[in-house]
Amino acid sequence: MRILLVEDEENLAKALVTGLTKKGYAVDYIVDGDKAMKRISLNHMDYDLVVLDLMLPGMDGLSICHKMRDGGIMTPILILTARDEIDTKVNLLLNGADDYLVKPFSFEELCARIAALLRRPGEALPSVISIGDISLDPSKHTVTRKDKPVPLTLKEFVLLEYFMRHPNTVINREELLTHLWDFNYSSFSNVVDVHVKNLRKKLGLGNGEVVLETVRGVGYRLTQ
Repeated sequence: MRILLVEDEENLAKALVTGLTKKGYAVDYIVDGDKAMKRISLNHMDYDLVVLDLMLPGMDGLSICHKMRDGGIMTPILILTARDEIDTKVNLLLNGADDYLVKPFSFEELCARIAALLRRPGEALPSVISIGDISLDPSKHTVTRKDKPVPLTLKEFVLLEYFMRHPNTVINREELLTHLWDFNYSSFSNVVDVHVKNLRKKLGLGNGEVVLETVRGVGYRLTQ
């Protein structure tokens, strides 16, 4: 999934980007509140979560949170704050934040909070996703086909998970780049095609009841 991190402590931001990328997330980060609000206004559909520091140069985190909700932008928001007062926490939640984390925090707790927020779709999703004879367990990070484990790279795993969460739906390359890679990747890159080719090969897709088909000129569709 794709995350926008808004944090003005650059060393912390870079460390979080590195750690979250290793966990399989695509992460963009911005250090200024005004620039962050502009990005959110224009590109909020590209992000699955906003991780937002409370104290920022320009527009502060609480104002961004309030403006997002007033503008009908319902992307989940996790606030990072150095303030542990009850009034601050209540105010954050009343202004539309979905969760908050008090600094200093452990990276493991941040990841747990992020995972919890990203598990909050409109309707509950099963813990293990199955399409035909393929099963994917997001929490254990495992994939099996015909009960045999299939070793995938991190990017192959999140790509397959995205397809399996949208079965029988044509997904274009731009959508895959938007949700699974960061803001720096060009839409003209063939990185998606390479990963899809590798995924097909490892899973043997197309040689059984599950097919990852190419829809010429559009994108891909996982069918059974």
